[in-house]
Amino acid sequence: MTAPVPDKCSILLVDDMEENLIALEAVLGPLHQELVRASSGEEALKAMLRQDFAVVLLDVLMPGMDGFETAANIKRLDQTKDVPIILLTGTDADTDYAYRGYAIGAADFLTKPFDPWVLRTKVSVFLDLDRKNRQLATQAEQLRRLLAADRAPMEAAGPQERLAEIAEELAQIELHLRDTDATDAVALAERTARLRRAVNSLRVRHAA
Repeated sequence: MTAPVPDKCSILLVDDMEENLIALEAVLGPLHQELVRASSGEEALKAMLRQDFAVVLLDVLMPGMDGFETAANIKRLDQTKDVPIILLTGTDADTDYAYRGYAIGAADFLTKPFDPWVLRTKVSVFLDLDRKNRQLATQAEQLRRLLAADRAPMEAAGPQERLAEIAEELAQIELHLRDTDATDAVALAERTARLRRAVNSLRVRHAA
């Protein structure tokens, strides 16, 4: 039985101005997720090393380490490189800001003042993807435990070829989990279900 994946995700809000953080919290409050504040790029990086986030909302214009530098640092770290970043900036932003943001690896770019519904919708997409990825990771871990528990009796019984096939499938799932989109998530879920049936079949044969 698959362990339940917590519905609540964490969202990191990064802005050096208190009023902007308050506004973001008001817009995202209806999503009922954990909202974490950071008032600088340095503070944001420390927060991301302490806990996992489903998405980061990052202001571009900040003193010291600005949004572009912060995003670049996030993408350099193995622990945080896959976290999606939405860059936020004012209406007086340079025309090349969006290009620079996407070049760094930002997932999206919004200009203030933004439509609250649009922001919530964009954030919700990343929240759903984060939940799918965590569910797939949980399923893959359960399959690894099943294989570890049954490895000795299965080896004694001799189903080496099928065991090798299952191990290869698990390796492919682990690779895809590092970089998957919503479409891939469905395919991976189906593959995981097939593997679970294969493992159960091997257990039944050994019991017989």
